[in-house]
Amino acid sequence: MVISGDHAVAHAAKLARTEVVPSFPITPQTLIVEQLAEFINDGELDADFIPADSEHSVMSMAIGASAGGVRVFTATASQGLALMHEMLYAVPQNRLPIVMANVNRSLGAASGIWVEYNDSMAERDSGWLQVYVEDNQEALDATLMAFRMAEDRRVLLPVMVCLDGFILSHTVERVEVPEQQEVDLFLPPFVPFNMLDPYEPKLINPIVGPEYAMEMRYQLDRAVDHSREVINEVDEEFSKLFGRRYGGLLDTYRMEDAEFAMLTLGTATGLAREVVDDLREEGKRAGLIKLRFMRPFPFKELCEVCDSLKALGVFDRSASFNGGGPVYTEVAAALCNVPTVVTGHVAGIGGRDITTEHMRGMYDAVERASRGEEVRSVTWHGLRGDME
Repeated sequence: MVISGDHAVAHAAKLARTEVVPSFPITPQTLIVEQLAEFINDGELDADFIPADSEHSVMSMAIGASAGGVRVFTATASQGLALMHEMLYAVPQNRLPIVMANVNRSLGAASGIWVEYNDSMAERDSGWLQVYVEDNQEALDATLMAFRMAEDRRVLLPVMVCLDGFILSHTVERVEVPEQQEVDLFLPPFVPFNMLDPYEPKLINPIVGPEYAMEMRYQLDRAVDHSREVINEVDEEFSKLFGRRYGGLLDTYRMEDAEFAMLTLGTATGLAREVVDDLREEGKRAGLIKLRFMRPFPFKELCEVCDSLKALGVFDRSASFNGGGPVYTEVAAALCNVPTVVTGHVAGIGGRDITTEHMRGMYDAVERASRGEEVRSVTWHGLRGDME
């Protein structure tokens, strides 16, 4: 099929036999819930579609439905995700395997409706797993895999599938949509754990005193850590059934003998891959690391990949206003004991186009750093005017 990224996600939610879809429209996510509403109306999906009065209510409904023992999917973006903030933190601690698509869009003052990762990056410590996709095919596949990861008893955590607003959400690409029977083999019916049952009353999400709160947080931390193994297992099984593999927590390109590389996430990865090919033709040993999961962050895998790398540039499509972007901060911390120079590169803020020249400029800076030359620790690419 030739479909948009939003519609690819909606097809995945349908194939996953989602049972409840709480919804509220917000650009550029609305196409997802609109398509799911059509599936339900046309009898293609047996699910309850629940319009809400706000995104806060959407997540509240999702929590209630998931606690009641059904498979839940929803979608949001930007201000909508921010409005969910309070309820987002209740989901992981209560071990509810909700899957949500977040169509990344800028947030706050000077915001627009175009892509930026500052909405989802602000929620990276909520306990939700976060995967960032490169294209529409990965948007569909990652959504299917998200249900398997979330519902695994070693995990039982919500998963946020993040895709670039407009660049993916509203752009059509060729997408291979699996048959329902294939997906049923990969994703069995949802078997709830510790669900609400009127015949076995229980209390969920109470106020917890100091006697228990720390242990609950520790259990959540362990669940996030256990998800690393599950993510790799699910990726492997998906590749056997559908012929597509994504590398688990991260993927690499031409890193076997690379001296310098960029780490990217989202749609910028495809552009970086083209620049790597150009640099290789020039005889330069450039490579690429594709970060898929921001949570759990692949500390161990990143150290292994960068062990012999002289310099690594880190792409950020968001700013934490502390000298660099959130991905740069995470990578620099992960590689603190690895002899690799790490530089930050901010671009595409507010949905600004990232051109080949911008990506080439990032690689040029990282190459200079690999030779021992002094470069900025963090560079903003594509700024207009004289900005120092």
